[in-house]
Amino acid sequence: MNKIILITGASSGIGEALAYELAKNGASLILAARRTDRLQNVIHQISKKNGVAIAVSCDVTNESDLKQAVQLSIEKFGRLDTVIANAGFGVVGKFENLSVKDYQRQFDTNIYGVLRTIYATLPELKKTRGQIVLLGSVASYVSLPGSSPYSMSKFAIRALADALIDEMRPHGIGVTLLNPGFVASEIRRVDNQGQLRTDAHDPLPSWLPMLASTAAKKMVRAIARRQREEIITTHGKLIVWIHRHFPGLIHATTRLGLSGRPEPQPHTMTSRNKAE
Repeated sequence: MNKIILITGASSGIGEALAYELAKNGASLILAARRTDRLQNVIHQISKKNGVAIAVSCDVTNESDLKQAVQLSIEKFGRLDTVIANAGFGVVGKFENLSVKDYQRQFDTNIYGVLRTIYATLPELKKTRGQIVLLGSVASYVSLPGSSPYSMSKFAIRALADALIDEMRPHGIGVTLLNPGFVASEIRRVDNQGQLRTDAHDPLPSWLPMLASTAAKKMVRAIARRQREEIITTHGKLIVWIHRHFPGLIHATTRLGLSGRPEPQPHTMTSRNKAE
C-alpha cells in the first residue's frame, strides 16, 4: 500500500491500531492528535519496524491545526492520498441531566471536527483521486438510553457518508464508512469533557470488545478495497441486523435495562450540573 495517509486521533485506540496496521502494509503516515507525547511513542514503535510516520499536534476543533497537518504532508511526502477522520469521543448521560452545551461539545468534535478534516484535505485528495475514510459506529444505527449525544453525532456521520459517496464520485474520490461495535480502546474511560480518566474502568466485560489490532486489520482491508461501508465486530453486525428486521426487539431490550455506557467515575460534572 504505497499511500500517504493522514489519521486524526492517532494517539490511542483505533487510530493508533490503524497506524500500526497501515505502516505494516507500507503506507507513509501523518499522525495527528492533541497528545503529542503519546504520538511520539506511536512513531517510535512504527520506526522500530522500519515504518514511515510523522507526528503533528492537531485538535480537530481548530481549523488551522488541520491545515497545518495537510501542509506537513505536502512538505514531507509531496501529496496526500487518504484521510481517516477518526478523532472523536462520547458524551453520555440521560437527556434531562445534560445541557445544550454538552451536545454542542460532542458535535464540535464528532461532527464539525470531521467536516473541518474533510474541507482541509479535499483539495489535495482531488489531485490524487484519493479516499475519505469516516469512523462511524454501530451507534449510528441503534441509539441506546443514555447515549443520545454520541449516537446523534454518529447518525450524522452516516448521513454525511451517504451524501459524499455520490458527490465525490466525479472527482474520483472514494468514500468509506467504518462502523465499529465495541472495540478495546480508551473511549469508555473518557469523560464528558473529552478528558481521559486514568482511574476509570471500562464498564464492558473483558470478553466483549474486539481487540483494536483485530479491528484495524478488518478496517484496512475495507479501506484497500475502497468499500462504501463496513460494520466491524460480529456483535455489531448482529445488532444492526436485528435493528433492521426487528426494531421492536431493540426497544423491548432497552426496557429491560439495556443502556449506553455510563460516564467514567469519578467524572467531571456536566455543564448543567455545574450551573446547578
